[in-house]
Amino acid sequence: MFTNTIAAISTAVQDGAISIIRLSGPDALAIADSVFSRDVVTQPANTIRYGTILKDGEPLDEVLLSVFRAPHSYTGLDMVEINAHGGTLITRRILQLLLEKGAVLARPGEFTEQAFLSGRIDLAQAEAVNDMITAGNDAAARIAVQGIRGSVRRLLEPLIEDVLNIIAQIEVNIDYPEYEDVEQLTTGTLLPEIRSWIARIEQILDRAACGQQVKKGLDTAILGRPNAGKSSLLNALLEEDKAIVTDIPGTTRDVVEGRLVLDGIQLNLLDTAGIRETGDEVEKIGVRRSLEAARQADLVILVRDPLMPETEEDRQLLELTDDSRRIIVWNKKDLQAHEGLSISARNGDIEDLLTEIRNRFAQGISAKDPLLSSERQIGLLQRARTSMMNAQTALEQGGLPDMAEIDIQEAHDCLKEILGEVHREDLLDALFSRFCLGK
Repeated sequence: MFTNTIAAISTAVQDGAISIIRLSGPDALAIADSVFSRDVVTQPANTIRYGTILKDGEPLDEVLLSVFRAPHSYTGLDMVEINAHGGTLITRRILQLLLEKGAVLARPGEFTEQAFLSGRIDLAQAEAVNDMITAGNDAAARIAVQGIRGSVRRLLEPLIEDVLNIIAQIEVNIDYPEYEDVEQLTTGTLLPEIRSWIARIEQILDRAACGQQVKKGLDTAILGRPNAGKSSLLNALLEEDKAIVTDIPGTTRDVVEGRLVLDGIQLNLLDTAGIRETGDEVEKIGVRRSLEAARQADLVILVRDPLMPETEEDRQLLELTDDSRRIIVWNKKDLQAHEGLSISARNGDIEDLLTEIRNRFAQGISAKDPLLSSERQIGLLQRARTSMMNAQTALEQGGLPDMAEIDIQEAHDCLKEILGEVHREDLLDALFSRFCLGK
């Protein structure tokens, strides 16, 4: 399967204290041995040696060279890591030397691809590696760590086992109807298993939506009438003067953005134009964009002004956000107290609002249960659910169990595809290991 030995610089290509050049493949030890001042071929696994990288007998750099032997390496293949001084020039010269000795320049992500193809990790774990690299907040990083440690496989394996059991029961009834020790499968016994399976999928998908929000952050629209204190609230949340604050209505003409990480929860803040009827064409555009941001937001913070009587605009905003995740907050409590969640954005007194956000979102986001964390995984799980629901519908309409097997098999394949494994051999194992056929 693996004929090339790949090499690449694994650290940022810039001046620094150290840089790491990585080799992986069948000739990794031999290539490293050809440029290192000490013996690499016999160097024990998981050890580091000090020595010199040589080119035509001349030293290039003093380095530390680490050896990892298959299958106990990141890629599952023989692997070498060279820790060199972090100059850009010397790092590139070492890489070029390895390429001259027979290594091939690695493609982006190819080391992790080797790990997947060698069977050391599954496809979900490979995706989690990239999630860790790109994590923008603590919660996203925690989910990535779980994924790297195989949480998706542990989440899916019970579902895969149960659907295999269903398929095996159907096939045994089809192929060996004459055996008395084979339990006869009926729609009445199969439907409860399918319904239970679908319910478990629904729970996983609900949590997956939470995981996606964690990765990208919660798009949070700050909505309200002009001069309610939206821009002051944005500035207080960000602890900087991001938005212009004046007593003149319509100051904010467009959506102003900022980002806040609150106890590992990333809020992508959107300060919107005040919602009101206006003849100003520019402000009209801002109002339309504000309403669109509110419709698409994961969270809406609706800012109310207790000093102003309720208007038609207020009622429209309440109706618009009624089906949203919404927090209604009364501003200017330093001037007039109001029942409910009250703050003073201008004075930075917003702790009650921060506490409410934590209470609403921290539990779901910080939970340690495994999550699907990529659109690919979620899409495949949704396909699995659809296929199993098709099987359920067929059975409820009077179809025989064997007529539903195609849809059930498709659900199984979708789950296996999440892990990067789609094989029929495991169905044979399930068929003969789970049922006594008297032979």
